[in-house]
Amino acid sequence: MAEKPVYYDIRAELWRRSWEAAKPLDIFLEGAPQDQARRWLESEDRTPVLADEQKTRLRGYNRTIRILMEAALWCLDCARVAPYLKNIVEAIGEKAELRLIDRDASPGLRDELKVMGAPRIPRVVVLSEDWFEVDRLGDRSLSVYRSRMAREIGRGVNRGILSSAARQVEYCEWIDAVERALIILRTAPALRKRYND
Repeated sequence: MAEKPVYYDIRAELWRRSWEAAKPLDIFLEGAPQDQARRWLESEDRTPVLADEQKTRLRGYNRTIRILMEAALWCLDCARVAPYLKNIVEAIGEKAELRLIDRDASPGLRDELKVMGAPRIPRVVVLSEDWFEVDRLGDRSLSVYRSRMAREIGRGVNRGILSSAARQVEYCEWIDAVERALIILRTAPALRKRYND
């Protein structure tokens, strides 16, 4: 009986197939109904600019990072989050890539990424060069859920999700999450051994 490798991900083939079926953001938006495409573009226009300090935190890791986002054109949360991820990937540089896959395009992926038993979006899986899962993010950030809790349950303060201040807070949460994944990749023993660094 063959021994399992020390480092492996039982879902690596699912991640690879899903990545190959996914599309870069601009291609994902091609053919979208005009009203949906407009919402995505308007959301991109309202995305805060990355500060120099944030760009510095995202650069120089020298690791491949793939960000796979399960989304749908009709999803307003997706329209808000995708531009954040696009800018983050651009700041990281050539070893980073973002692709989006429609929630209904891969039932296996949709089932794998359920939250509380339901297919929720946006869901993000951060992947290594070996198709290993590094992290899973979404469907919403903590600040968005805090605002929802305040609106629906009356607990806490509703800071909204669409104001420029609320977007900045949410954007920072996504930046922190991706930075964490980059640090995991940079310090992973298998990759440090592979690259002798």
